[in-house]
Amino acid sequence: MPPKSTHAQSRKRARWLWLALATATLIGVLLVVSEAEDTVDIQAKNTPPEPPVVSIITVAPETVVAQVSGFAEVRPRWETDIRSAVSGRITEVYDGALAGAQVNADAALMSIEKTQYKSAVAVAEMELEEAKLALLRAQNDVIVARKQFARDGTTPPAALALRLPQLKIAEKAAASAQAQLETARRALADTNVTAPFAGVVTQRIASLGQTVTPGDPLVRLSDNSAFELSVDVTPTEWALLKHPVSGQRATLSQRDGRPLGVARIRSGGGFLDPTTRQMRLFLERPNASQKLLAGDFLRVTVPGRSIAHTLTVPESAVSRAGFLWWVDADNLLHRTRPDILFRSGGAITLRAPEGGTKWRVAKTPLSSFLPGQRVTPIEGTDR
Repeated sequence: MPPKSTHAQSRKRARWLWLALATATLIGVLLVVSEAEDTVDIQAKNTPPEPPVVSIITVAPETVVAQVSGFAEVRPRWETDIRSAVSGRITEVYDGALAGAQVNADAALMSIEKTQYKSAVAVAEMELEEAKLALLRAQNDVIVARKQFARDGTTPPAALALRLPQLKIAEKAAASAQAQLETARRALADTNVTAPFAGVVTQRIASLGQTVTPGDPLVRLSDNSAFELSVDVTPTEWALLKHPVSGQRATLSQRDGRPLGVARIRSGGGFLDPTTRQMRLFLERPNASQKLLAGDFLRVTVPGRSIAHTLTVPESAVSRAGFLWWVDADNLLHRTRPDILFRSGGAITLRAPEGGTKWRVAKTPLSSFLPGQRVTPIEGTDR
């Protein structure tokens, strides 16, 4: 028994020995492979990264005509609530008084009951005739008195003896009666409500059968033959205009750019708006072509004076931080804070920096740009 047990133990130790050797060999191989992979990955890279591509446009200083633009609401030259000048019941409403109706000047709109005003005219006419009769009597009395003193060969002691004060009273009474008659006739005429100017009835306020008093609104009338616009401009923009501004022409266009003709500048300046602290241009435009509508919102562009040594770049060329980035001859980035003169048609016109004849301006500067950074400029791309 003992010899057999010793042999079994020897075989068992041999197996464990071979297993240990195999494990050690495997670990050694893995270590060698790992070191080889690390050696392959570690390689010296001496090539610098490629400079970023920058889209540029090349611009040169030039002389331009300043363009001052702004938005303005189209307003009718005349717009009013036509109010009753007399009291009474509305007896007739004509088609011209209905909302949306286009009427000419003096077109009939409404009629108010006339009875009391016809009576007032008749009374005033009678009082005028009585005043005229009293005036004739006073004139005759003066004539008789003068003849009496002439026949007696005496001088009148005072004007009262010639009945001159009575004559003056009669003259003033006749003038007063004439004025009262004109007032009565005016009131009678006011019972016929007419349009003071040509335009569009935008609202009918009073109705048939309604009793109105002086001052009550009847219809709202808006002129459609001529329009007015007012544009606010900053003091800087005001300095870009040619002066005096009165009589100059401005172009009108829709917000999408469609042209609508021109308007004439009637006046401008003279005061600052207390709310915006800006100056204001007042324009007028006849509506012969019927292209304008009251309430529309238009772009107004006014040509200004000529300005030399300027650059015109896209609006996108000025970064959110307010810098203009440009590329020098060595393809290095530089930045400057531009002196913006005006904006027009998606472009910005600014004073050209000193010391250059041409400028390679970045079209769309990035927030990652750094002064002195090397770039690869490409002309006219969208990158």
